Order: sequence, then structure tokens, then C-alpha cells
Amino acid sequence: MKIAMIGHKRIPTRSGGVEVVVEELSVRMAQKGHQVVVYNRHCGEEKLKSYRGVKVVEVRTFKKQSLNAMVYSFFATARSNFRKYDVVHFHAEGPCAMIPLAKICGKRVVATIHGLDWQRGKWGGFASKYIMFGEKMAAKYADKVIVLSQNVQNYFKETYNCDAVFVPNGINPVTPEAPDIIREKFGLEKDSYILFLARITTEKGLDYLIDAYKALKTDKKLVIAGAIEPQTDYIRSVMERAKGNENILFTDFVSGKTLAELFTNCYVYVLPSDIEGMPMSLLEAVGYNARVIISDIPENTACMDGYGNVFKHSDTASLKEVLEHCLQHPELKEQDFKAELSAAQVQQKRAELMEKYNWDNITDQTLAIYESVKK
Repeated sequence: MKIAMIGHKRIPTRSGGVEVVVEELSVRMAQKGHQVVVYNRHCGEEKLKSYRGVKVVEVRTFKKQSLNAMVYSFFATARSNFRKYDVVHFHAEGPCAMIPLAKICGKRVVATIHGLDWQRGKWGGFASKYIMFGEKMAAKYADKVIVLSQNVQNYFKETYNCDAVFVPNGINPVTPEAPDIIREKFGLEKDSYILFLARITTEKGLDYLIDAYKALKTDKKLVIAGAIEPQTDYIRSVMERAKGNENILFTDFVSGKTLAELFTNCYVYVLPSDIEGMPMSLLEAVGYNARVIISDIPENTACMDGYGNVFKHSDTASLKEVLEHCLQHPELKEQDFKAELSAAQVQQKRAELMEKYNWDNITDQTLAIYESVKK
């Protein structure tokens, strides 16, 4: 098949979950012999023509975030309309606003909704309405809609009477890493820190985590790994919240071996989010065999299927309680702190998750959807 992918920022990059999904799918599809073209946003970075068997088309757009996605999506869709594809795959709600443009030109379209983005606090009035418009266009005009959680699947059925298909994100098997880089750069040793690794945006609930951590009596550090540039109002607010506590460490954006070392050596990974699609960083934490603490939103609990420790979302006291239990019982290091499962039971649950979220299987599911919609 000839396949186009539109909606991500660019590959290869770890700037967000959408980018990871596009890379994982497109590379695997190319390895299976399909002709895959991804439309990267070009904002002054070095141009790329191909990546691991995937053809890359660079689409110039503005650096300003409020205009970036809209302008990119329009020109990427317009350019794809002049090429013959069996399927054009749109990713994320905002870019889906251009689906009618593709349909006018007779394209077969699949749309992946990575989350209900209009709910995210970082978007203002116009951006939120535009994203909602993209969601409606996906529900109305896409030949098939893919969602990453059963909660969003139910939402599309109830809101649009749209039978979306649930296809999850995946986990890659990984190799544990000794704390070499993080020791040199940040002074971190194995099990010496609590880890938050995700985008620093309002819906991720980092303010709850900082407040809960500050209320603890612990010598373990809180490591916040996420891009701090450009500094949004929310990033400034969480940095101000952490001010004065020398044990709260902001690493800025991390990737590669540094990221692997942070996941491998953390005492526990915490994702305190209020809103998610399907949290890629949480899946990665499982891949690195990290213990996890998650908020009780359906996207997190359904994703983990009983693995890890759960606190009441938006509730600092609840998060503090779970963190305290974790810290006070180091003998339960290989167990679920609340359920107190045996180490063997925890590892069995992890093995089940690794099989459930296998990228090769997910790629095959996606290709089957393409086959179902193509002419």
C-alpha cells in the first residue's frame, strides 16, 4: 500500500506521544514493504528526506504554536492530494480539521484521535474550538476513526454515533541502563529519586505532585524530566512552586540514553494527570520495569489493567498517602504497594502488558484497518 501520515510534528523526535506513534507505525510498515510518506513540520530544522525506509516530506510552517499546526495541516493535506495514496492517516484532532479537503479529492482517510485535545488547559478559546471542529470532521468524514482508549471510544459513540476502533499504543522491549550519565549530570543514583517524565502542561497534574512531595519527609529527590522551554505560564508556575527546595530537580527535555537511565533507576515513576489519551511515558515506564503511581482517570487505570498504584486524581492528600506508603515500605520494592501483590504476580502482570501492547501487533491491526477502507 501507499500510505501518507499527517499531523505529527516531525520524526524522529520524542517531543510527544503522537510523534512516537507515527515513527513506530511508519517504520514497521515500511519494513513490511509498504510505501510510507510522513509529512514533517519544518520550522528551521535540518531537512530530512528519508528515515529508516520511510520517505519524509518537509512542510514549511510557522514557529508560533498557535499557527503552526493549522498552517502545516493545510499545506500537508494539499500536497498529499497531488499524490496517489491508498490511505491518508491523520493523527490528532487539530489536523483532522483538514479531512474534508482530503475527501474532496477522493482520498480514503483514517484518523487517530490521540486524546480529547480540546479539554487540555493549554489551549485558548479559538484553539479549543478549532480542535473541537477537527474532532467533528474526523467523526463525520473519516472512513475509520481509531481511538487509544475505551473511554474515548464510548465518547465517540455517544456524541457522534461513530463506531471508532480501539487500537492502543505500544511498548518497546528495552535494555536497563546503569546510572552513568544521570550521576554525572544530575548527581542521581539508583533508587534515589521519584520520577515525573512527561510534557509539563496543565493537564499532567505536576502541581499536585510537587505539593505532595513537599509534604513528605524523604531524602529522595523529585526529578521532573520535561521540556522547560519555551516557558509557558504553567511551566513558570510549577517552577515557582518548586522554588526553595533543593531536592526538586528540573532536567529539561531528555531522550536517548539519559531517558533510559532515568526510567531504569527511579525509585518510582509518577503520572498524576487529569487528562490523557493513552500515556506513552507510562507505557515506557512499564517497559523499563519501573514501579508506577498513577491517577485514577479511566485512561490510566484501563491502560495499566491493575498494574501499579492508584491515587484519586486532583487530590494532593491522596497522592501524598500513596507516596508515603511507597517510601515507608522499601521491602515491597518489587511489589504493588497498595495491593501488596507478590513479586511474581507483579512480573506476570507486566509480561501481560508487554504482550498486550506489542508494536508489531498494533501495526498489523492498523494495516488491517487500512485494508478495510481502501478502494
